Amino acid sequence: KETSSPSLGKDRADTVIIGGGCVGVSLAYHLAKAGLKDVVLLEKSELTAGSTWHAAGLTTYFHPGINLKKIHAYSIKLYEKLEEETGQPVGFHQPGSIRIASTPTRVDEFKYQMTRAGWHPTEQYLITPEKVQELFPLLNMEKVLAGLYNPGDGHIDPYSLTMALAAGARKYGAQLNYPVQVTNLNPRSDGTWEVETPLGIIQAKRIVNTAGFWARDIGKMIGLQHPLIPVHHQYVVTSTIPEVKALKTELPVIRDLEGSYYLRQERDGLLFGPYESEEKMKLQESWVTNGVPPGFGKELFESDLDRIMEHIEAAMEMVPVLRKADIINTIAGPITYSPDILPMVGPHQGVRNYWVAIGFGYGIIHAGGIGKYLSDWILEGEPPFDLIEVDPNRYGKWTTTEYTAAKARESYGFNNIVGYPKEERFAGRPTERTSGLYDLLKSKCSMGFHAGWEQPHWFYKPGDETGYKPSFRRTNWFDPVGREYKQVMEKVGVIDLSPFGKFKVKGTDSVKLLDHLFANVVPKVGSTNISHMLTPRGKVYAELTLSQLYPGEFMLVTGSGSELHDLRWIEEKVTRDGYKVEIENMTDKMGVLSVAGPYARQVLQKLTNEDLSDASFKFLQCKHLKLSNIAVTAIRISYTGELGWELYHRKEDSVPLYSAIMEAGQKEGIDDFGTYALNALRLEKGFRAWGAEMNCDTNPLEAGLEYFVKLNKAADFTGKQALKQIKEKGLKRRLVYLTLETDNVDPEGNESVWHNGKARTIVIGNTTSGCFSYGAQQSLAFAYVPMELSKVGQKLEVELLGKNYPATIIQEPLVLTEPTRMRLQRKGESPKI
Repeated sequence: KETSSPSLGKDRADTVIIGGGCVGVSLAYHLAKAGLKDVVLLEKSELTAGSTWHAAGLTTYFHPGINLKKIHAYSIKLYEKLEEETGQPVGFHQPGSIRIASTPTRVDEFKYQMTRAGWHPTEQYLITPEKVQELFPLLNMEKVLAGLYNPGDGHIDPYSLTMALAAGARKYGAQLNYPVQVTNLNPRSDGTWEVETPLGIIQAKRIVNTAGFWARDIGKMIGLQHPLIPVHHQYVVTSTIPEVKALKTELPVIRDLEGSYYLRQERDGLLFGPYESEEKMKLQESWVTNGVPPGFGKELFESDLDRIMEHIEAAMEMVPVLRKADIINTIAGPITYSPDILPMVGPHQGVRNYWVAIGFGYGIIHAGGIGKYLSDWILEGEPPFDLIEVDPNRYGKWTTTEYTAAKARESYGFNNIVGYPKEERFAGRPTERTSGLYDLLKSKCSMGFHAGWEQPHWFYKPGDETGYKPSFRRTNWFDPVGREYKQVMEKVGVIDLSPFGKFKVKGTDSVKLLDHLFANVVPKVGSTNISHMLTPRGKVYAELTLSQLYPGEFMLVTGSGSELHDLRWIEEKVTRDGYKVEIENMTDKMGVLSVAGPYARQVLQKLTNEDLSDASFKFLQCKHLKLSNIAVTAIRISYTGELGWELYHRKEDSVPLYSAIMEAGQKEGIDDFGTYALNALRLEKGFRAWGAEMNCDTNPLEAGLEYFVKLNKAADFTGKQALKQIKEKGLKRRLVYLTLETDNVDPEGNESVWHNGKARTIVIGNTTSGCFSYGAQQSLAFAYVPMELSKVGQKLEVELLGKNYPATIIQEPLVLTEPTRMRLQRKGESPKI
């Protein structure tokens, strides 16, 4: 048993960690082990109080997210050697785990997941019903069609794990102080913090909120409303079951996905934990409105077996020996959910030196890896790999308490539903973040959710099968998206791009700031370019378009999911180096319409006296003009690669502007298009997407972005020196462009790429994104492959739903962009479309 030390020990620290659950203690361990002096952890009651001590302790290599698998894998490897390192037993069992497929769709899902496992070092196998039965002989095999098996999985004792991490943290010099409650947080003008406690004040260079279900209360101290809510999670432990006791080896953990529960051996009995449906599960909403009760620490909620009865019945059918077992213990405790189940990890936008590691629905398996990930980021100034999906800045002011509650209900109930590509979840929608066109368009299309916004994916026509019909194969949107593709290539289309993140940057140092932030040159007044912010190691942190609207005044535009992620990086650079600039986030005030296609100029010219001819309004120019008497900032740029403009305007002008454009384009046959068609158009043109072809895992040279990176410009932009070294050493892999011979399935991204070498067929890389090319009538994908296999004409294979399809590297792009076609025509050459 730990002995507590209710003292501060010091009045200054480099890093103060608030919360002594397994995540906070893991961070203290990793920071101290990496050599950071002055790490102080403050826990209000005792270590593991909160969600850690009563967790079921499951550990798995499996995760549908590509990089979250790295977090899981690191945790498991750490837990395997922690006892040896610290001398503290951790109670780690690794009997493996099996996810059960009992429907054909679930088998498809397993195949889909396996295509993403090939290029990962973690062991994962699709196994037959016979193999499932051999590993778990107590199963009723009637419904079992397949299993997804991870041999290294298992479970660990959460209390022992945390104590071992605590012993390690102390061994390397961290201070763990408890019971010490944080009563207030005061930010100082130099970016440091005063952490107030009943025992005095600690001054900290940075603070990290790892406070579990108290994380909201900590956030409120500095005016932040973290979107978190405690969920009542129940699990049941049985008495000894003779058939379990008679087994020679421990049973693997099973996850019956249709029954929505996990089940594992606990001594000579079984432990069983369900995830109830949206309607039945219970939230502790009073904690959100009134805060967590002051004394709550190692208490539990009252159990409610009626709520989980249907899951108990499903488990008894799947594991018949459960029928004879007695329940000896029911645990009902709080676990914290964010709206999408994923945690929030990293520095927070809008507050200096305030970091979070909160919202862990699966804290035990995440603790080790997240401690390492955050420790690396804190010490090195950039994340070790890309985890945009857990960025705390994916949420914003639109994330209300009502939204958080609705999403937590849905996410908890959907814990085990089929994970389709292009998945949409509808609870809590729409948020307040709708574009000006939402009411006009919502009944005409299938909407997608992007960072709080609703945005059309594809539009309905009479005769279409409407609605959201997810599938691993081509589905109801396949033909309509082809129709929209044709619309843009042959006529003219309009798309709502209002979810873009949009910032105004101005001030005496604006040019200097952007020159040091971005790898491209700063555009001249009236011009636009595509620019990348790089990390110190030369990875692609972000891609934005920069336009200099007036001397020293810029508009920066980024993707919807990157808004606060990018803004935080820019703001940090400004405060760190003292640039004299003003930054305004215009995202919610500004609407964006894009008009694209061969008749785009013809249509827009009817609405303005400004000359839109190629000679007067060139590609990558920006101008202020009036369309139908509505003020817009027009940029001649289009992610479709066709002739087009993006029109930035006041949100309240969206409807009149859209209506005027649609009316003006009647003769040209104008129509709407959505983001699915946009994706097909951009892929055919060879345009990269941030978050797919480039992110914090890739450098711009291997991503084929040399054109946008000006290594010879005078400014020493972030990442420049690292990039020079990368160039000198030579690349190990690069992005290639593939066509695929498929049937009723198309690549999505993150599939394994195989090569039939001399010895055997092996996985040599991965796709990043893909789709059906309506122009070439075949599938198309980007992929990273080793340099020696990156030449045009190289034959490879891409795995889709358990089958390898032939792929060929081709010269990119498949379709030339409109500006390139015009240039070639002027030279008298005939361009390919």
